Amino acid sequence: MSTVLPLLFILAIVVALMTCAALFTPKGPQQVVIRTAIMLTLAACYLLWMVTYLAQLHPLISPQRSVRVE
Repeated sequence: MSTVLPLLFILAIVVALMTCAALFTPKGPQQVVIRTAIMLTLAACYLLWMVTYLAQLHPLISPQRSVRVE
């Protein structure tokens, strides 16, 4: 049986990467834009992965076996 632990594990990794992006973005006139773009990209990728993972974990329509008449 699958668990929800991978969601939390990957979330911790994404939060750590977002923190690194916030702390280590080079100084300059576009610092806020670069930081925001990196953090939004990480959040969007995590949400896309999470929805796909949960859709496979708990499908709305269960698989059905096709009946062959021979």
